[in-house]
Amino acid sequence: MVMQEILSAVDAELFGVWFLIGAALVFWMQAGFAMVETGFTRAKNSGNIIMKNLMDFCIGTVMFVLIGFSFLLGEDLLGFIGKPGFDIFTAYKDFNFSSFVFNLVFCATTATIVSGAMAERTKFLSYCVYSAVISALIYP
Repeated sequence: MVMQEILSAVDAELFGVWFLIGAALVFWMQAGFAMVETGFTRAKNSGNIIMKNLMDFCIGTVMFVLIGFSFLLGEDLLGFIGKPGFDIFTAYKDFNFSSFVFNLVFCATTATIVSGAMAERTKFLSYCVYSAVISALIYP
C-alpha cells in the first residue's frame, strides 16, 4: 500500500514537471512569433514589433492574474463562468501552480498570434488595449 502511495505522488509530481516543460516551450513561442513578425515587416518597425510582443506578455500577465484566471478556473457562477475574485490564490495547499503557469503562457501566446496580422497596421496603444481585452475576457 505504501508503494502505491509513493507511485501516486511521483506520478502527480511528474505530471506537474511535464506541465511546466510544456509551459516553457510555449513561452519560447513568443520569441518565435516575434522573429517571424520582424522578418515579415519593414526594418523601421522591428522595434515596435518586439515591444508589442513584450507587452503581450506583460499586459497579459497582469490581466490574466487579476481577471482572467478567476474566470477560467474560479468558483462556478451560474454554471457558465468562474466567479471573479482574488480568493483563488489564498488556498496555497490545493492550488495547482503548474496549471496556472501553463494557462498564463498560453494566454499571452494567444494574444501574440494575432499580432502578426496587425503588424504595421495599428498604433501601439490600441494594440495594448487589444492585448488587455484578449487576456482578461477572450482567452478564459
